[in-house]
Amino acid sequence: MQAEQTRSRAKNIDEYIAEFPPSVQESLQEVRMAIRKAAPGVVEKISYRIPAFTLNGTYLVYFAGFKEHVGVYPAPVEAEELREALAPYRSGKATVRFPLDKPIPVDVISKIVKFKVKENLERARARQKTKKG
Repeated sequence: MQAEQTRSRAKNIDEYIAEFPPSVQESLQEVRMAIRKAAPGVVEKISYRIPAFTLNGTYLVYFAGFKEHVGVYPAPVEAEELREALAPYRSGKATVRFPLDKPIPVDVISKIVKFKVKENLERARARQKTKKG
């Protein structure tokens, strides 16, 4: 089993997920599908040797598999509307960890991604205003 995500040489997310045992692959696919469902139109890629998703040319969210958890980042752990939902999974300044011995909280991942999409769109609008103004 891949103990550290930095060992990956995957060229795409399918290859990345295939590096893990079948039970972990299932959890990683759940995270992937939750992200795709919450942010239609995201582009998948590998960045920093882990799965990454971009929207409007900007990085939206990453995830990585580990021996005992799946990490998702950057997570808006300080956002008031998400603080309670993310508290059980918080593991750092902008990281959440979902234990592999429990069901993946797809609803929480969806909330993270939708929040990040909203931020992404607000930034894109601000950039457009700056270019026009």
